[in-house]
Amino acid sequence: MAHSSSAARVGPRRVDAVQLRLADVDADLRHVTFVVLDLETTGGVPADAGITEIGAVKVHGGEIVGEFQTLVNPGAPIPPFVAALTGITDALVATAPPLGAVLPTFWEFAQDAVLVAHNAPYDIGFLAAASARFGYAWPDPTVVDTVRLARAVLHRDEVRNCKLGTLAAHFRATVTPTHRALDDARATTDVLHALLERAGNLGATTVADVLALSSRVSHAQRTKRHLADGLPNSPGVYVFRDRAGAPLYVGTSRNLRARVRSYFTASEQRRRMSEMITVAESVTPIVCATALEAHVREIRLIVAEQPRYNQRSRRPQAQRWLKLTDEPAPRLAVVADVSDDHAQGARYLGPYASRRGAEAAAQALLLAYPIRTCSTRLARRPRQTDPGCALAELGRCLAPCTADGDRDAYGRLVDRLRDAMSGDLRAVVDAAERRMALLAQEERFEEAAMWRERLEEAITGSVRAHRLGALSTLPELVAAEQTPDGGWAVHVVRHGRLAASGAVAAGVDPRPVVDALVACAEQVAPGHRPAPAALVEESLAVLGWLEGGGVRLVRGGPLAWPAHCGGDTAERLTAARRPGLIGACEGDYRATRPLGPVDATLVSRLRSA
Repeated sequence: MAHSSSAARVGPRRVDAVQLRLADVDADLRHVTFVVLDLETTGGVPADAGITEIGAVKVHGGEIVGEFQTLVNPGAPIPPFVAALTGITDALVATAPPLGAVLPTFWEFAQDAVLVAHNAPYDIGFLAAASARFGYAWPDPTVVDTVRLARAVLHRDEVRNCKLGTLAAHFRATVTPTHRALDDARATTDVLHALLERAGNLGATTVADVLALSSRVSHAQRTKRHLADGLPNSPGVYVFRDRAGAPLYVGTSRNLRARVRSYFTASEQRRRMSEMITVAESVTPIVCATALEAHVREIRLIVAEQPRYNQRSRRPQAQRWLKLTDEPAPRLAVVADVSDDHAQGARYLGPYASRRGAEAAAQALLLAYPIRTCSTRLARRPRQTDPGCALAELGRCLAPCTADGDRDAYGRLVDRLRDAMSGDLRAVVDAAERRMALLAQEERFEEAAMWRERLEEAITGSVRAHRLGALSTLPELVAAEQTPDGGWAVHVVRHGRLAASGAVAAGVDPRPVVDALVACAEQVAPGHRPAPAALVEESLAVLGWLEGGGVRLVRGGPLAWPAHCGGDTAERLTAARRPGLIGACEGDYRATRPLGPVDATLVSRLRSA
């Protein structure tokens, strides 16, 4: 079948739905559809999109199943030397359709195919520029470059260069390149078949193999490609191991085989991963029922195994909480763990990734509630001679450590702070914003920015603590999310820990599966509120999934946290960072800038929570 120029005369339409990237590049070459293309242009740079002719050949299983050819009116004069080379003149393209009308027809012809071109960056660059110019979504296709593939499979003494004419003559192509798009595409098709035969002799049987062979990868990456052999095309966790079986790196993917194979291609540019691949001797797959289960298993494995090439999630013990203590004259302290002292009046914010974040949050709280900052153990009845500290002398502390200190007033101040940490940060926000406005009026913008960071830390810890606390108090929660294939991903969560996961196929009644998952789910003992009975990162992953669109609550709940715990303010502070709201030379805050209305529904959008 051949598409002529008349077939391309259609009105422009968006091609957003066209997806040329293969869902799985591990498909056998015999089952892959290739579209071999060639463009004739006016020369110059791709941004000009001066295409004069498009030719393409569709191939499947070694057989030609279709052809596409059309002249294109570039909308600009064709240079004389280009006309002499290609034979395409201004008169020849005068009645040809414009490029904007041709593109949708071409993308329809090339749908779900791997694109092939000789010196592909040139042709693909012109197509990408043209798509952007006419407002079409770039489908990001999988592309094979016959120049790179030829350099990878041919010896230097076989051909003098890798030009299309040279390769066509070497492989005795049925069509001689003529600098016309369809003829050159036909010649490239013959060259492609010959190169794929050579690649097959080197063990390349899939598109991924061909891409790896033609890409610039290290010898170590190339020799370790066999580690992906036999891995399932399923979601789950993969573990790279060394010769002794020790874990090197833990990762997760929706397609284990495709993800592991990507480590042996040119797309992997991370130096640490290249080093890891040279040491790896095996890969252990762990198939999971859902993507959330895979994510949780990854977190648990990293903490348990401590693989040396994983940089995140390895040190949950480094997390810190900001605690309002339960001693006679409570204070704010940075602690490593949450104790069972909620009933005694203790409150927690966090956790924070480091002590620094917790200390910054403490400064924001102390601005509104100036309780003592000393760590001295206080006597229940201070002696008359006990001196106060410098803060007491400056009037910044009620001095419960002295006989003259007003312990009742101090207790009332602590009660208000306890209420703030229990879910009402409005007083903390007001105090910080007044301080920032004052500093901005005095043009002390760096200090204003410092106080904003302190406020953000307080808000982050507050929202995170209440989200985790709400989840940790639920003995059981069952939720489900519909999968793209029409099935369901079902999860059982107990006290913030993922206790069971399962997948339900499309058209199957999910209720028996839910009952079975609940019956077989892990028994979980509650933690100390707000800490969940799981790793904090695991519970945050579960919360992120629950807050995502399309998740339905099956059993348990409700899942809620205070409206004034800080999420609305977080959104306002984030908006204040956007360009255009404030000049770069003026710092981060202005006293005259409106802060906007409070919207408690924005809690879930807190950055970094």
